[in-house]
Amino acid sequence: MAGEVAVEGAAAATEVPDSNQQSHKLERKWTFWFDNQSRPKQGAAWGSSLRKVYTFDTVEEFWCLYDQIPKPSKLPANADFHLFKSGVEPKWEDPECANGGKWTVTSSRKANLDSMWLETLMALIGEQFEESDEICGVVASVRQRQDKLALWTKNATNEAAQMSLGRKWKEIIDVTDKISFSFHEDLRREKSAKSRYSV
Repeated sequence: MAGEVAVEGAAAATEVPDSNQQSHKLERKWTFWFDNQSRPKQGAAWGSSLRKVYTFDTVEEFWCLYDQIPKPSKLPANADFHLFKSGVEPKWEDPECANGGKWTVTSSRKANLDSMWLETLMALIGEQFEESDEICGVVASVRQRQDKLALWTKNATNEAAQMSLGRKWKEIIDVTDKISFSFHEDLRREKSAKSRYSV
C-alpha cells in the first residue's frame, strides 16, 4: 500500500512542463501503470489492483515523471511497474497483447534492475527497436527472491521479429546470459510453460 501511494502521489505531484517551452514530442504516447499484489483482497480478480499512473508524449514529461516516481528497486515485494503504449493495458486479455509473448530477464541485484529498467524505457520511447510496432511495453516485477524485467510483444508467432527484438534488447540492457521468450498463450495454460525462443 505504501508503495502504491508513493507511486500515485508522485505522479499527482508531478508538474507537467510549461507548454510555452519547446517540448520534444515522442513518436507515440506511453503510459505508466502500477500493480501492487502484495495484499490482494480475498477473491479479487487478477489485475483488480492495476492502476494507470500517467500518460505522456514528450521527452520533458518522461524525465519529469521518471525523477518523481520510485525506481523499481524501491517498490514493495510483489509489485509490478509497467510502461506500455498508450491504449494498451498490461494484461494478456488486451487485444494488442492477446497473441503475444514476452522476453524475460532476471536480476538478483536491485541496482541492476533499475539500470536495465531505465535503459529499456529510453530505448522504447526513443524508438530504438527496428520492430517497434511489435512491442506492447515492459514490466518490472519486484519479487522476494529474484526480480524480473519482461518485454511484452504483440505477435508471438513472428519468430524473425521476436529474435531481432530479443537480440536488440540484450544489447540495450547489456546482458550476456541467455534470455528466453514465452508465449502468453502457453503461460495461460501452464504457469511454468517452456520458452519458445532464446537468444
